[in-house]
Amino acid sequence: MLITAVRTLRTRWVTFLGSFVALSLGVALLTVTGLALASSLQAPPRAPERFAAAPVVVQGPSTLRVPTPNGDRTHRLAHPRPVPAMTVARLKGLGRVVADHAFATRTADGTPMTGRPWSIAAFTPYDLTAGRAPEAPGEVVATGIRARPGDRLRTGHGTLRVVGTAVPRTALREGALFFTDARAAALSPAPARLVVDAAPDAVRAAVANSPGVDVLTGDDRRLADPRPDRDAEDLATMHALFGTAGGVTAFVSVFVVASTFAFAVAQRRREFGLLRTAGATPGQIRRLVAAEALLVGVLAAAAGCVLGGHGAPRLAAWVAGAGLAPPWFTIGDHVWPYHLAFWTGVLVALLGAAAASRRAGRTAPAQALREASADTGPLTLGRLLWGTALLLTAAVTPLLALADDPGELLHRKTYVSRPMLLITAVALLSPALVPPLTRLPARLRGVTGMLVRESAAAGVRRSAAVAAPVLVTVGLAGSLLGATATVQAAKTAETRARTAADFVVTPRGDTVFDAATLKRLRAVPGTDVSVTSTSTVYVLEEGVALIRSQARVAEPGALAATTRLPLAAGRVTALDDDSIIVNEEWERHRVGDRVDVWLGDGTRRSLRIAAVMRTGTGGNGVYVTPANAPGARPDRVEVRLTRGPGTTRTTQATQDATPASKTTADTPTTVAAAAAALRKAAGAHADVRTTDDWIRATHPETTRTTRHGLFLVLGIALLYTAISLVNTTVMATSDRVRELAALRLAGATRAQTLRLVAAESLTVVAAGGVLGLLAAALNLLGMGAALTLLEVPAAVRLPWPVLGATFAVCAALAVTASVTSATLALRRRRPPAAP
Repeated sequence: MLITAVRTLRTRWVTFLGSFVALSLGVALLTVTGLALASSLQAPPRAPERFAAAPVVVQGPSTLRVPTPNGDRTHRLAHPRPVPAMTVARLKGLGRVVADHAFATRTADGTPMTGRPWSIAAFTPYDLTAGRAPEAPGEVVATGIRARPGDRLRTGHGTLRVVGTAVPRTALREGALFFTDARAAALSPAPARLVVDAAPDAVRAAVANSPGVDVLTGDDRRLADPRPDRDAEDLATMHALFGTAGGVTAFVSVFVVASTFAFAVAQRRREFGLLRTAGATPGQIRRLVAAEALLVGVLAAAAGCVLGGHGAPRLAAWVAGAGLAPPWFTIGDHVWPYHLAFWTGVLVALLGAAAASRRAGRTAPAQALREASADTGPLTLGRLLWGTALLLTAAVTPLLALADDPGELLHRKTYVSRPMLLITAVALLSPALVPPLTRLPARLRGVTGMLVRESAAAGVRRSAAVAAPVLVTVGLAGSLLGATATVQAAKTAETRARTAADFVVTPRGDTVFDAATLKRLRAVPGTDVSVTSTSTVYVLEEGVALIRSQARVAEPGALAATTRLPLAAGRVTALDDDSIIVNEEWERHRVGDRVDVWLGDGTRRSLRIAAVMRTGTGGNGVYVTPANAPGARPDRVEVRLTRGPGTTRTTQATQDATPASKTTADTPTTVAAAAAALRKAAGAHADVRTTDDWIRATHPETTRTTRHGLFLVLGIALLYTAISLVNTTVMATSDRVRELAALRLAGATRAQTLRLVAAESLTVVAAGGVLGLLAAALNLLGMGAALTLLEVPAAVRLPWPVLGATFAVCAALAVTASVTSATLALRRRRPPAAP
């Protein structure tokens, strides 16, 4: 049987070439994504940077640790506490102690900087490249920005004179201004970190009675670097990126390879009929096809592994260069991705061939010969049952989610995985769905429409095989991009609906407002001003899960004037220093109940629930007063104009709804005057925007990482679709040489024949596109229902430009491949004589 399979491969290499290319590409993509995912599981050891030359670093409480029956649960504190004064006094008795009085500042152009004492620079260490060390309160040494000795820098802490520049010996990259020690201590009295020149054991003994204070030595000193969790954050981003890409790659490759291989086997029904006539049993035919699939699968999988091994480093370089991965990301020496991709490819080849060979093996010899020229029953019972089961599953699962937790349909893991289920169901049922769609060309003039319709009807398997990759690509593009656009639009609509302010003032760069700026903003006449901050609240749910919730910090009266919270119960004005506003996602969310929480600095409090917000899209955090957010610094000011004559809010919606006769002539002038007063009060270090402008600036369509990740995934799908379309079209055309020759004998010119081939290819691609669009629309319909139940004022969005471009590429590939292969086939052979 193996010898027969080898001889069959040699004689029918054109048929198996398409399966080989499709399978090897699928294995290559699985290898690439598998290697990338394996390489992102663990970050390389990172050496200390900011305190690389420090003997011992003592850091104030920066981690919340809560004991539970299943062990301690930890979270990094949003507002680490300084080292206690008594602990500092004990440490000074051990040896030299240098305090890192760090604080945030910014330059006049909004560049965020870190202010630090010059004495701490020796522990990185920093080297002076020009000038000298600071000696007076208004002098600084600059690093990380373009500056030279003698320059004047306008900052949030006054105008400073640069007396020197420095560079670190480590890989540390930060913009910093080094002040004199006395000036830094005055600007930041409570240091969060100390460098102690003493024995580590003695330091640990000195801080033993200070809960939460950490003693860092060796590689642990990196925990005092800026963003010590950045590797974990980068790894989480890469896991999501490569996990999604790998899942979509596996789905597309398995789906398309199985479809292509099944079509290649289906083309050989005449051959199987002859073998059955010659006495071959159904089992022998199945074993023959399995042997052929095994040979093709092994060769293609091996080639795909080699191709993927060469492509993985290029993918790593691209994602690192695009900022989707950290600079240290490279492909490691991993073996399991090769095994996974190789055996997956072999299994897919065997399954794809077996599914088609079973039907051929069960067919009687005479019936097989009759069916060789037309597909009379392409939708088998097994395909119908599996397709129906998957379709019902795809319909029932969102209904269950809508009844239990509508917000689940808005989560990324859900809207990435659900489309695959529905697309597979539609594809399995495509032999029954494609023929009705191919009847549309019958309306064309002449016999072209009739021939296209009849040809598609006679070759349903061929049409379904060509439509399958188009269905997958269009369905994924519409579902993934449509889902992200819909969720982003919903979040934007939520923000717009709950914001009653006319203006939003935000500091430039990664900084906060100073007291003087806030005082000037509050003094602007005719306005209600709400100063808010960002903080964090932690809660232990079900006794084992420590949940972190983002919190906004605001005064209740000002918050009620500038915000329309989506409350399900309670009142905003009921918020005080002994209460909290939570959302319905919390385990306890009944107004009046008390809940134990840990504040952003780790302080434990028992707070009364003053109000409960609806869940929405999941972005509704909690609200607390400044008394329950120690360490939080103001980072946003919302301003609402006092309502009175001439101060009507001039949004586009109110202009459209208000007759021109009722719009006061001085409204724009009044609003413009308020904006000018706010800009003057905010100064050069803050942006004053209208609410709509602020929402547009802070709620882009998608983040850069998400956008690149989605296009990476869709790029993989489109590349695979291109290869599959070309392969399937060439395979189909090579099997239609006699049919095309018969058209020539019937009087059709070469141009007419090629136009017919192009029209048929375009029709089948259009059918696949319609089915993909239908799958995407059904997927997004569930998200629309979830938004309705969550009372979010947003509608679903389909990415029409991307869908149009995807369909155009698929159509161009299919038409080009079919016309080219038909042209070559007509040139190679003369029309055979009529029987």
